Amino acid sequence: MSGKRWDVFCRVVDNYGDAGVCWRLARQLAIEHGCDVTLWIDRLETLARFQPGIDVEATTQSVAGITIARIAEDAAAPLLPDVVIEAFACGLPPPYVAAMADARTPPLWIALEYLSAEPWVDTVHGLASPQPQLPLERYFWFPGFTHHTGGLIREAQLLEARAAFDGERAGDSALQIVLFCYPNRALPALFDAWSEGDERIRCAIPEGVATGALDQWLHGDVPHAGQSTVRGRLTLDLIPFSTQDAFDRRLWSADLNFVRGEDSFVRAQWAARAFVWQPYPQIENAHRLKLDAFLARYTAELPSRASIAMTAFWKAFNDEDGPAAVAAWPAFRAAFDTLGGHGRAWGETLAGLPELTAGLVTFAGRQL
Repeated sequence: MSGKRWDVFCRVVDNYGDAGVCWRLARQLAIEHGCDVTLWIDRLETLARFQPGIDVEATTQSVAGITIARIAEDAAAPLLPDVVIEAFACGLPPPYVAAMADARTPPLWIALEYLSAEPWVDTVHGLASPQPQLPLERYFWFPGFTHHTGGLIREAQLLEARAAFDGERAGDSALQIVLFCYPNRALPALFDAWSEGDERIRCAIPEGVATGALDQWLHGDVPHAGQSTVRGRLTLDLIPFSTQDAFDRRLWSADLNFVRGEDSFVRAQWAARAFVWQPYPQIENAHRLKLDAFLARYTAELPSRASIAMTAFWKAFNDEDGPAAVAAWPAFRAAFDTLGGHGRAWGETLAGLPELTAGLVTFAGRQL
């Protein structure tokens, strides 16, 4: 499918994660597979936070070899592509769908779904869904953690680059933490525990993240991006948003990564460090099913003590229960060496699964 035209549609729901996944996919299609890619997106300002060169006022532009177009409900494709990716059930503009239905040879329509470790994903990945009242089919593509799914996005030489980084990583006596989470009421209690503990901790927080907790804990004296504040044994560094490649390396430099949603969740797994995942909150706690399914899969080969410690801390943090998170912290911290080794083995296992972008290209090549 090299040289084919792909349209990727994205509407930003989960803050930066939707745009992050779609930008990585578009970039990999262009760079590694030679595809002509247009990314249709509704919030250019979100993309601009981590990708330099974005003009947030432009209707159409080209950045890093990718055409970027703003979604409008009356948008119609001037020239239909070979493949359409509808990311995360975002919906396609009605005129665009009408053009697909009228085409003598319509594009291949693939629905890129959210990542989940739930077993049912294996049974529906790759299935076709005929569209009511339209002569079109849409295929479901599920990222996942087994050979029966679409796997995860992994750029060529990513693990080799991380291994080289690990070999040159400078030591630091402070525990290095990256905190990239959704608003969480457990954080002030954790900040207290970290500041009053015996271990020096340095926590990097991207600008705009955990603002409520920081404001509460620092009594309104929140530093600006590029500044730090110290209380007891804890140093908080507010850092500007960076490119995706720089963010990956930030995760590689840490001892513990708090991540969220989907994009940073996957990158934390490639980082092979201890990590804490906060899934995007959903009504009726539907996100807890995803959390429990992933924990069950990830901890299956962990020694019981590390598994219990990790599970207890993750659940306390996701319950936003400050006292429970503080109580679970010492055992979780003691398991970091075990979790780091497990993370490396887990990453090697994931690298043996299908790679998401390559799988999409192969699938499209069979269908067209």
